[in-house]
Amino acid sequence: MDVLTLFGVFSVTAMLVFYALDERSPWFVLAFAAACGLASLYGFLQGAWPFGVIEAIWAGVAAVAKADAYRESSLVFGGSRADVRFGS
Repeated sequence: MDVLTLFGVFSVTAMLVFYALDERSPWFVLAFAAACGLASLYGFLQGAWPFGVIEAIWAGVAAVAKADAYRESSLVFGGSRADVRFGS
């Protein structure tokens, strides 16, 4: 196996692991987004640009999900009433 193939195996394995753990913590969602970014990079380096594009989209979706989860947890654990009242 060459280095590029090992990088691809690592990134896709990390995606699967962090996807399985994403409901445990918003940090696993962020790790999933990072792993999707690595898989996207692998796709472009390997020459499979459609795979790279799809994984880049998944990285963006996961990053937005992390931001949403962070906002929800900050409201539950110390957000102010003004945040809730005004939808901030």
